[in-house]
Formats: sequence, C-alpha cells, structure tokens
Amino acid sequence: MSVRAPHRAVAAPARRVLTAGCLVVATAVFLATVPLHRDFFDVAVYWGAVGDWVHGGRIYDYLKPGTHYGFTYPPFAAVAMAPMALVSWPVAVAISVALSALASALLLYWLAVPVVRCALAARTDPAAGEGTRAAGRAWFVLTVAGCLFALLEPVRDTFSFGQVNLLLVALVFADARLLATGRGRYAGVGIGLATAVKLTPGLFIGYLLITGRRRQAAIACATAGGATLLAALVDPAASRDFWTGALWDTDRVGALSYVSNQSLQGVLARLQPDHPNRVLWAVCVLAVLAVWAYRARAAVRAGDDRAGFALTGLAACLVSPVTWVHHLVWLIPALIVLADAASAGPDSGRRVRPALCAVLYVVLCSSVVWLWRWDSTGPDAFLGANTYVWITLGLLFVPPRPRREGPAVMSGVAATR
Repeated sequence: MSVRAPHRAVAAPARRVLTAGCLVVATAVFLATVPLHRDFFDVAVYWGAVGDWVHGGRIYDYLKPGTHYGFTYPPFAAVAMAPMALVSWPVAVAISVALSALASALLLYWLAVPVVRCALAARTDPAAGEGTRAAGRAWFVLTVAGCLFALLEPVRDTFSFGQVNLLLVALVFADARLLATGRGRYAGVGIGLATAVKLTPGLFIGYLLITGRRRQAAIACATAGGATLLAALVDPAASRDFWTGALWDTDRVGALSYVSNQSLQGVLARLQPDHPNRVLWAVCVLAVLAVWAYRARAAVRAGDDRAGFALTGLAACLVSPVTWVHHLVWLIPALIVLADAASAGPDSGRRVRPALCAVLYVVLCSSVVWLWRWDSTGPDAFLGANTYVWITLGLLFVPPRPRREGPAVMSGVAATR
C-alpha cells in the first residue's frame, strides 16, 4: 500500500494533463469542422459601415455588398468601432476574435472560478493535506468548463459572426464584480457603456433601481447619456437618423419570424407572420418584467446578487423585440447559477438537478431550432422552433437560491445599497 500510494499520487496529475489536452484538442477539432460557420458576417458589416462612414458616407445608409443588412446599433457603437476603419479586413477579424476571447476569459474568471473553488473547498480536508491536490483539480475543472463554454451555440455564433455580445456581458458583469467586492461606488459605468452600444443591457439599469442602487443607476444613466451625446456631437445627422427612424424599423435587422429570433416577439411572429399581435406581445412583456422584478428582488434579499444579475439577463433576452441565437450568451450566468445550486442542493436532488443542467446544456449546444428554419409553422414548430425561448422562460422561473457558505461571487449587497 505504501508503495502504490506515491505512484497513484504521481499518476493522477499526469492523467489530468492528458485528459485536459485531449479535451482541448477535441473541442478545437469540433469547432473547426462541425458547426455552421458564419464567416464573420457581422464584423464585416461593422468594418464596412464605419469605413464608409469615416470617408463621408451615412452610417445607416450603408448595406453590406450583396445583402440588405446594414448597421443597426446606436451611433455610439459606430464611434467606438471607428478605429476599425484604420485596419485591414484580416486585422479586423483578428481583433474581433481577440476581444471575444478576452471577454470569455474574464467571464469564466468572475463567474466560474469562484464556483469551482467553493465546490472543491467543500470536498477538501486541509487537515489531511489535500490542499495541493485540490489546486491540481481546480485547473482541470476550469479547463473542462472552458471547453463546455466554447461549445455553447450562442458562444460559437458570437465568435463566428464577429458579434459584440460577449463584450457587452463582460461590461455588465464588471459592474457586478465591483458590487461583489465592496467597490460598488464605482459601478454603473460598464452597464452604461453596454447600453450605449446596444439598448438591450438597459434593463440592468432597471435592476439597479429596483434593488436600491440609486447611485449606481445614476452613474449608468449618466454614462449612457454621455456616450450618446458624444456620438450626437460627432455626427448629429446619424443620431437623428437612428433615434427617429432606424431604431423603430425592425425590418433592418431581419424578419421577426425568423427562427433565430428567440424572443417573445419571435414566438408571436412565428404564430402570425403577417400580423403579429403587438398588444399580446406587450402583455407578455409586462408579465415577464413582473416575474423578473419579483424574483430579482427576492434574490437580493436572499443575499444572492449573482442570481439577480443572471435573472436580468434572461428577462432582457425575452422582452427584446429581437434576440438572435447568438444574443443568448446572456443565459450563461443563469446556467452557472443553476449548476452551482444543483451541486449544493440537498441529497434528494443531487441526481435530478445535475441531470437537468446537463440536458439544458446539451440542448443549447445542439442548434435544434434550425430544424425548423424553412418551416416554423405547426404544433411541432411551436415547441421545437422556440426551444431556446422555453429554456429562457424556465430559467427565469427557477427560484434564486442563496449561496452555500464560501467565497462570494456576486454578493456584497448590504455594503453597496
């Protein structure tokens, strides 16, 4: 026994290194060969639009050659992306990939690392000298988490389209991080900037308000307003075009009934492609916002600000008129909350909850909604073509749970209210 134990101690790290290497290679091969590739379509729109704009064109008149797609974001997004006009197309793609990779690393560090540390700490006995082995397991678990993260369809599409989604999530959760670490007086800037680039994150300003962070909400509003004003000063005509016309023209971004639109509006548009019921949509939006406000406040009262931010991301996807599949990176914090709650739940739920997490994860990797790409009518389409909407709604209704004892992830509410 005394001879074999050191051998096993040496073999275990070697097995983890080998397994981690195989997982990384398998993930890379899968990403390179299996999923649909979007050829950086969206970054091509950004690059072409700002290039035309800085040379005297009108930002909202530009259309990507051979398509009817143009720039759809607020004018501040064009200002922020203006440096792209100075670089070549390959460099623009490289910058897009690098920024999304950086945002992904930050999100995993902020959201997944504390959960992994907490889970391992609960299973480690420092008195038995298991601290070093726990540290060895931590990097392996995080490698697995990184591979799982990369395989999610919204993540794959964000990279493949060259979208800004992960950057916006990182900006919002930078503020969540400030609140969690007792530096909440500086929070709000990230949410404000994300809102100025794309309006959907504006719901996080509402979250700050309903949870009593009036200072942070004011900072976020001032940041978003200042960025919008800056864009208006840079190009008054572009701001006028967006706020009086382009903002209200949903046809600019594509058909609301297209299967990629996984919002409440998308569900209703697929039921009535010619005349979607706007009154019913408004009622559904109000209902979702009511549930969101109730659950978000309950999460904060329970000391789980992390769940409150996650719930807000879910609600934002549901109430936005257009939520393309790649926008569903906002579900990632909720999936992490659910996975953490599953591992920390009572013994009676130790099998059911992890199984539920696994099923939801597999479905979100599966691209299942595209089976109804050409025909999204009929009872089967109502269930299948809206799969990601049903998942988002289900996650919104999952009761927020206080964290088990351990390092806080998104808590620290009392110090920042």
